[in-house]
Order: sequence, then structure tokens, then C-alpha cells
Amino acid sequence: MAVPLRPWLFQIDAQGAWHLVGTRCRACGAHFFPRRAVCARCLGADVEAVRLSAEGILYTYTVVHQSTPEFPTPYILGYVDLPEGVRLLAPMVGVEADQVRIGMPVRVVVEPVRTDPEGRAVMGYRLHRLAEVPHG
Repeated sequence: MAVPLRPWLFQIDAQGAWHLVGTRCRACGAHFFPRRAVCARCLGADVEAVRLSAEGILYTYTVVHQSTPEFPTPYILGYVDLPEGVRLLAPMVGVEADQVRIGMPVRVVVEPVRTDPEGRAVMGYRLHRLAEVPHG
């Protein structure tokens, strides 16, 4: 059994696949991630949960060389722009820093990021270079 990193970040479809979930304002159409109860653009409260696209464009990135002991360094953090207008931050895996380019297509993959004390997979999200997306 898998558990989410944060319950409000994901939904599971009928086939058992995990997806990122954001908010869409019904009044102005703005999208947000993570979900919110009120639209930050128009302050409307008529919002709905929506599945977000899994592919986007790398807006920018950084290589982290100093971190807490829980996160071995170096690692790459990237901001990705999704088609809905959402920009999200996530670790980038499966690629070396010298292969990363601003503007490259990436996929947001919901996958196990660690194991909890009960031995369950904890599901989070990471960025993969589009050409090297893991197949499930």
C-alpha cells in the first residue's frame, strides 16, 4: 500500500495511477497548486479540484550542494511551467546537471520518494527529462 506525501496533492484514477491535483477558479479560470479554498486572482470561493497536466517546460533550476542530512547532495531542484499556468517546484531526477537546460520539456511523475516507518511507499512528485520518463 502507498500513502501520499500530503493527501491533498494527488488523486488516484480508476486504473490506480496517481496524478497531481490543483484548483481551478470557476469565476476567472485561474489554476493553482497546491489546492486552495479561495482564488488568489479574483478572491472568488467558487473553486474546484482539477487534475493537472503531467508535462511542462522547465522554467529554471538550481543545483543544491548543501542541504539537511535527509537529502544527499548534490541534487537538482527545478521549476516547471504547466500548460494550466501553474508553476511548481520539484526535485529533478535521472539527469545530470550539465544535461539540464532551461526550456527543456519535462514530465511530472508521481512516484515513491521514500518509505515510511510502517514500510509503506510514500508517494511524492519529481521531474524527469521527457525523453527518460520511467514506464509503469
